[in-house]
Amino acid sequence: MQVVKKMSFSLTTKSELARVAESKRCCRLAELAALVKVNGVLKVSANRQVSLNVITENAAVARKIFSLCKDLFQVAANVVARRKAQLKKNNIYMISISGHTGDILRQTGLLNEAGELLEGVNKKLVRRDCCRRAYLRGVFLGCGSINNPGNSYHLEMILHNKNYAQDIYGLLKKFSLSPGLIARKNGYALYLKEAEQIVHCLSVMGAHTSVLTFENVRIYKEMRNQINRLVNCETANLGKTINASLQQQETIYFLASTIGLEKLPPSLRQVAEARLSHPDASLRELGELLDPKISKSGVRHRLRKLEEMAQYYQAKRVGSP
Repeated sequence: MQVVKKMSFSLTTKSELARVAESKRCCRLAELAALVKVNGVLKVSANRQVSLNVITENAAVARKIFSLCKDLFQVAANVVARRKAQLKKNNIYMISISGHTGDILRQTGLLNEAGELLEGVNKKLVRRDCCRRAYLRGVFLGCGSINNPGNSYHLEMILHNKNYAQDIYGLLKKFSLSPGLIARKNGYALYLKEAEQIVHCLSVMGAHTSVLTFENVRIYKEMRNQINRLVNCETANLGKTINASLQQQETIYFLASTIGLEKLPPSLRQVAEARLSHPDASLRELGELLDPKISKSGVRHRLRKLEEMAQYYQAKRVGSP
């Protein structure tokens, strides 16, 4: 029997984003620039030949990097898949580009005019709103993750450079997002923990199907939590009602054995007999049973009078020789 392994929400979201096809060259370039910036490694051979390797664990992302390089720079990248040696789980995909490396690095904004590597985001790549969206999508595809909304709300991107992390923080702010930024052992984490912010971020990047899935899970989760709160509240109130009823019955039984219910004032006797006959009734329901009917506060007042009488006779009994 074949076992079908369910994809995580993070992997499903990335697969959707990897299929987003931008029509504008500037947006495709911005997305590739982010992927290369986040996951790219420069390698210099013994004969000083420079090659660019982009590494990812996601097959869909690897295909996207390959197609973007071919589309934008007409280069045939070499793709190598290797299995992790330690966990023996996911494959690692390395997209290797040996030709036109300098041109690719300059056009993707990783090199300045002097041929030096830039730490932050090249502002020329993100001048337009559409390009900013594409760039953020590339960053998330390269180093992002998102929790299953059924468990907790958390989206994050792990970046290795502080200046670069601050630039991505600025891009997110342009879309009215308010991420947290914290230093980690492996770099700097930009994260969102509010459901509305995560939904907006997914929309900005173009993961519209994942937004619908997220919202469906969130609505179900909030309804379930609300039902649990109501049930817990009702259970707590029912417990209080039962405990109060038991205490009231003990008071009435004490008065019956001490002075007799027939010696109580008619209004108090009526409430006492109603309570003994209907031990599970609420104060409002007891008031409805009386003739004439009285309010909930009226019932509470009469029961309090019975309690005071019981305390009086109890004290009198204790004080008698």
